Amino acid sequence: MKKLEKIYEGKAKTLYTTEDPDLLIQVFRDDATAFDAQKRGTIRGKGPINNQIAAKLFGLLEKKKVSTHFLRLLAPDEMLVRRLRIFPIEVVVRNLIAGSSCTSRTA
Repeated sequence: MKKLEKIYEGKAKTLYTTEDPDLLIQVFRDDATAFDAQKRGTIRGKGPINNQIAAKLFGLLEKKKVSTHFLRLLAPDEMLVRRLRIFPIEVVVRNLIAGSSCTSRTA
């Protein structure tokens, strides 16, 4: 499968068209942002790790009969996906509590 035109670039992923109008290539980048993208940086290896985590999660959903757009991994940082219209929902998972979720409580 060959990447053609870039059609979307977000904070951590880029989408490209393919020869098939119903399929896209999703590339996970090493880019990192904080504070609503006011801070930007690179975390080497982040893209491939996020790609592997996403593939695992999509596989678990499919085993429970929840359809996803994921088809297969193409490269360490790329997956083949079905073209679809997304629901604008963002989920953030952290190993440690941080940001606005973390408040100090004193007695």
